[in-house]
Amino acid sequence: MKKDDPKSMETKCPIYKSWRELPLVPISRGMKGSIGETGDWRTYRPGIDEKECNRCGICYVYCPDGVIQFKEGSAPEIDYKYCKGCGICKVKCPKKAIEMIRERE
Repeated sequence: MKKDDPKSMETKCPIYKSWRELPLVPISRGMKGSIGETGDWRTYRPGIDEKECNRCGICYVYCPDGVIQFKEGSAPEIDYKYCKGCGICKVKCPKKAIEMIRERE
């Protein structure tokens, strides 16, 4: 780095060999609640078949709202307070372990 580069340029980003090394985001993350609970907007919600799920984490990677969390040895958990039911997790799941379930009226 040159001496005339701004100080902010010295910040280093971690380098990961795989997306699986990315740190997990907890369900209670603050940014989700910044506009209030949003789960009541949806008409369908994702349901995960724990027997079919291979815990690959693809749903976590593609979730635009960051509402999917993994706990060691278990299937992903979805924070339904903030899940908008977009269905991206269902589309991206390679095992087809996620189904969209109609919300109750």
